[in-house]
Amino acid sequence: MDLQQVVTYLGAFIIGGILGLIGGGGSILTVPLLVYFLGFNPIIATAYSLFVVGSSSLVGVIQKHQKKLVDFKTGLAFSFPSFLAVYLSRRFLVPAIPENLFTIGGFIVTKAMAIMIFFALIMFIAAFSMIKTKKEVVNHKASQPYYKTFIQGIIIGLITGLIGAGGGFLYVPALVLWANLDMKKAVGTSLVIVAINSLIGFTGDAQTLDIDWYFLLSFSLLTIIGILIGGYFSKFVSGKKLKKSFGWFVLVMSIYIILKELVLK
Repeated sequence: MDLQQVVTYLGAFIIGGILGLIGGGGSILTVPLLVYFLGFNPIIATAYSLFVVGSSSLVGVIQKHQKKLVDFKTGLAFSFPSFLAVYLSRRFLVPAIPENLFTIGGFIVTKAMAIMIFFALIMFIAAFSMIKTKKEVVNHKASQPYYKTFIQGIIIGLITGLIGAGGGFLYVPALVLWANLDMKKAVGTSLVIVAINSLIGFTGDAQTLDIDWYFLLSFSLLTIIGILIGGYFSKFVSGKKLKKSFGWFVLVMSIYIILKELVLK
């Protein structure tokens, strides 16, 4: 095993550790690690990320369910439109996007570049959601009509499909504000949605891409081990402080990706 492989698998373990320690966000580093360190095409990287996110979220669901922090009924209701959008975007939309989108003054904007820039913008939003101190939202309104949930699920699922990240930072506020769940239960329930969306979305890629299963399963296994160990140590550290610090790191990473794609090419 060479140094690159060692660092890659160590990165998978660290991503899992972050997920276990702060309850989310770590998987957003999977795509940059695969693209910039291992040289994967962003299409492959986002596909692999969906599998890693989905399998690690399943572990999270089990952990949260043991603490009675999962509303499966709401999660499954929200999952249906979301996984449709994720699957269709990975199976048909992403492959249909032309390799060269447009040219500006001799500068060619490619599909891979556009996906990474969009990914960086979502990272930027996610970073602020981690940095900003959230207050517990108390929502006494009745749950909204399902057609609104369906539309919102489609939109978030489309974003998830394009960037290959779980989208938990989008689902949690949606579940609090639109499904009338408290924050802790919204976090646990979002993992159900993320797991279903990511794994079903990945099946769309599995039909169009050649998957290196040995690498993907090894990477995912180390991420899950990291989650279990991080979850244990989360009892002894402040998750809020860690989340805020990690948010600043994600913010810097998002800026780096934009510069890398637009300036440092």
